[in-house]
Amino acid sequence: MLLDILYLLIVLGLLTTSAFFAACETAITAFSKPRINRLAKEGDKQAEIICKLQDEIELVISTILTCNTITNSLAVSFATAMCIEIFGQTAIIYWSIIMSVFIVLFAEVLPKMFTITNPEKILLPSAKIIRFIFITLKPINNIIGAIAKWFISVFSKTSTIGDEYASSIEELKGAIDMHKGGDINGIAQEKAMLSSILDLGRVQVSKIMVHRKNVTMICLDDAMSSIIEQVMLCPFTRIPLWKGDRDNIVGVLYVKPLLKALSDNRNLEELDILSIAIKPWFIPESTDLLYQLQEFRKKKEHFALVVDEYGCFMGIVTLEDILEEIVGEISDEHDAAPANGIRKQEDGSYIVDGAISIRDFNREIGTTFPGEIATTIAGLVINSIGIIPDTEQVFLLFGYRFEILKRRRNQVTLLKIAKLEEE
Repeated sequence: MLLDILYLLIVLGLLTTSAFFAACETAITAFSKPRINRLAKEGDKQAEIICKLQDEIELVISTILTCNTITNSLAVSFATAMCIEIFGQTAIIYWSIIMSVFIVLFAEVLPKMFTITNPEKILLPSAKIIRFIFITLKPINNIIGAIAKWFISVFSKTSTIGDEYASSIEELKGAIDMHKGGDINGIAQEKAMLSSILDLGRVQVSKIMVHRKNVTMICLDDAMSSIIEQVMLCPFTRIPLWKGDRDNIVGVLYVKPLLKALSDNRNLEELDILSIAIKPWFIPESTDLLYQLQEFRKKKEHFALVVDEYGCFMGIVTLEDILEEIVGEISDEHDAAPANGIRKQEDGSYIVDGAISIRDFNREIGTTFPGEIATTIAGLVINSIGIIPDTEQVFLLFGYRFEILKRRRNQVTLLKIAKLEEE
């Protein structure tokens, strides 16, 4: 009789221990890393232990699973011995079913269901116990881990640093997308800005630059009076200077040094514009925005000239252009008209300037037009259909209806875009 009671107490103790390990397993995989890190920085000793264990998370989980498996096996063994002692050999099969139900329900499902919503309540009080078990069983788990890694290396490809970086970026973007809250207190705008920041390393300057066709430039061969007049009429403070050929950019004129030079009472015709201009900074069109943003900060510059692989001038990119990729369109008092270029109509369609970038349109309307084949909406249509369309032509692309409203020479300048009704 005493032996049966002892067996029963041992089985209950093992089931309780198994439930503890199951809860720890769930807690250490479901806890909030930012919250644990914040608690550790505030001086919480248990949180500091968890942060250190996080550096070897694979071995920690392996240790917990090993303990859980051993505990369940022992519980079944002692329960079987107790069953044979009380009921004999014939009741083993029934007792095996009963023990399976007890293990699944009380040692697996219930502790994990409770822990998944309250991981910190289990993890923090158990931090010292988990650390003790981990240190004690670490030699054994190193051997088990080495064997497991060997099998993984045999049956799967090893990820590269680039893959891990991409995976981390996708994980962050997924976390941002999963955040719920609608547009309360600007949450939607914050989510869009965070997503844009994560995309900076994937977007090239050629996607956001001001094309050379729209760049205000000044020819050094013009008369000095004409140059001054052009500067005064220009709304920009940085103006590229070219000589002989528009691809031959010899400097960038800053308006402030020019005004200082004019105030020195010099003879206007004797003023050497090139002497007060700065050396042009050329960057390749394949430069990504994150790198360029860092270069702007490092060089303390806000203005760069974009060239293609042949060294031909393609356009300009500024610090403001990159910031607009994050926060959206920035307009100031010198903008002649709203820079949006997207006007919604009463029927739900949009009148769109052809020069609007695909990225801006996708961000504004919520579409998913591909940005790989072109930079602008007009370019998207032209590259998709393979011809330069005429006015009033209509094309059905990407689930939308594109109507050409205006065309200037070979450039599509105005379109009407409407979503196709789903059948």
